[in-house]
Order: sequence, then structure tokens, then C-alpha cells
Amino acid sequence: MTGSSAPFVHSASDERFDTLVAEADAVSVEGWDFSWLDGRATEQRPSWGYARAMAGRLARAGAALDIQTGGGEVLASAPVPAPLTVATESWSPNVARAAELLRPRGIAVVVDSDEPPLPFADGAFDLVVSRHPVTTWWEEIARVLAPGGTYFSQQVGRESVFELVEYFLGPRSADERGARDPGRAREAAEAAGLDVMDLRAERLRVEFHDIGAVVYFLRKVIWMVPGFTVGAHLPRLRELHRQIEETGPFVAHSARFLIEARKPGPGHSPEALR
Repeated sequence: MTGSSAPFVHSASDERFDTLVAEADAVSVEGWDFSWLDGRATEQRPSWGYARAMAGRLARAGAALDIQTGGGEVLASAPVPAPLTVATESWSPNVARAAELLRPRGIAVVVDSDEPPLPFADGAFDLVVSRHPVTTWWEEIARVLAPGGTYFSQQVGRESVFELVEYFLGPRSADERGARDPGRAREAAEAAGLDVMDLRAERLRVEFHDIGAVVYFLRKVIWMVPGFTVGAHLPRLRELHRQIEETGPFVAHSARFLIEARKPGPGHSPEALR
């Protein structure tokens, strides 16, 4: 009929989109457990096995600090914590989760703003660990490490999952691409007076198998697309949903680097902590 428009037909694909997005937008993103993504997304793991290596160092340490512990899941995986083990966290839902996991094991959870200064005395720890810190305050790490103490950390590297970031935000600047460069981490550690004993980097394949996985990931890893909401990105989410259904998983690449640095002075050698 002239002047009329065809009625909107809500397809099976549209219904799947609505269901997947609603589910992912409603689920809790507290803590640092990604098990909700099982069967929905996959990520290669770094070859060095951070959790296992961290656990070995904790078992040999006298006093240890885990900075930005998240929900405490990684620290809780260590079979034998140091006799004195402390964790810091700033986000209140994560604080509650970390306390639930860690305090029964005698590990103190300290609420911290994730900005200097750390609420600990100089030289308080012979081991400081951190998995995926948002920011690394190298001067503070050097300050709270005892002479001979070690900092051991797995960090997010440059251009991590940028295929997904740029899908929503467009091309990123050179500074944004290089903000988490391992070379810069080495320079910052050395500027703080630490000796870098190990530095390794890897790029790892990531696959998102449905649009719900994308929504959950961006809600949980909030710095990827700052301020992400389903409503603000609905058209691009619909496009990505169609792309995944037609061509298969959305493929990106995460970047990870491992850094181990030692504070000069007597004490445990890095080899003794391996």
C-alpha cells in the first residue's frame, strides 16, 4: 500500500539477542571469577602459569602482600600462604568477596584506595604480588619491600583485546596502545630502585562465542570500554550479534606480561623463591 511501511518482524535471531543480552546484563559481575563465561568465551593462558608460580613464592615467604586482590580468588588458590599474608582491594563488592574467601585462612583484607601511599610500613614484606593491577605504583612497592624482597606480577600488556575495544570506540591513539608496554614497566621499576630479574610477554587468542559473553566481559572489565552500558551501545551490539551468528566467534587477542623485580640488599634471592 502506498505510504505504508512493512510491519517489524521480530526474528528468531532478534529473540536470541534479547535473551542473551538481558541475561548478561543482569548477572552479578562481583569478584574476579570468570566462570560465567565457560562455554561462551575462551582465552589462551600464558605459558608461565602465574597462579602456580605465585603459590610457590608464597609458600617460601615470611610476609607477603597481594595488591588489588579483586575477589581474592587467585590468592585463595595458593595451598600455603605466607605466615603473614595481607591483601588490598578498593571496590566494596570485591572487598566483601575477598574477606569471605581469605579471612578463614588467616589472610587479612585491607580496604585501600589503590593510590599511594600503601597503608604499610617501610620494608614490611619480603614478597609483593599482584595479578592484573590497574596501576602499578612502583615507588610504593619498592618502599614496602624489605631489602632482598621480590615483586612478582602478571599484568595486562599493550593493545589487549583492542579488536573489541576498537569495535566499540574506534581507533585508539598511539599513547593508548602503548600505555601498558612491558618496556615501560621495566623502566619504571628500575627508576624506583628495583632490579628486574624476569620480563616476558605473550599475545593470546580470545574468542567470544555469543553476544552475552561480550556484554558480560565489558561490564566486568570496566576499563576496556569506559562507562559501557547495553543501552549506549545497542546498535553495535546488534551488529556484532549478527556477525557472530553469520561468521562465527569474534576473535581478539589479549596481551599479558610477567615481571619479577627485586629490591637490592640481603635476603631471599629470586632463585630461592622459585
